[in-house]
Amino acid sequence: QVQLVESGGGLVQAGGSLRLSCAASGRTFSNYAVGWFRQAPGKEREFVATINWSGSDTGYADSVKGRFTISRDNAKNLVYLQMNSLKLEDTAVYYCAAKPAPYRGTYYRRNEYDYWGQGTQVTVSS
Repeated sequence: QVQLVESGGGLVQAGGSLRLSCAASGRTFSNYAVGWFRQAPGKEREFVATINWSGSDTGYADSVKGRFTISRDNAKNLVYLQMNSLKLEDTAVYYCAAKPAPYRGTYYRRNEYDYWGQGTQVTVSS
């Protein structure tokens, strides 16, 4: 199995930027598709972005398209979520998740992922 640890969260003003990192250990990370999800207080955990095993294919929720960018560095076992033009509604706990999927695509549904990190808090203030 793979272990995931998120970092990079914090407090930022609206319009600002943050970069989240998801560090993986335990298995060959390049065999995994990775997704970012978020959960705001009182709401369901929702999809944010996904990236396939090689980084050649990505997908985004409509609410973040054009503002967030997902990328990965398999040599370092890292996946990033660059978040620009942050809005108040982006406030949430952000989770990364992984699914064994070598030479395959991207995954958008929460129940498709097998491994989850503990989350990192992102708070956007006005």
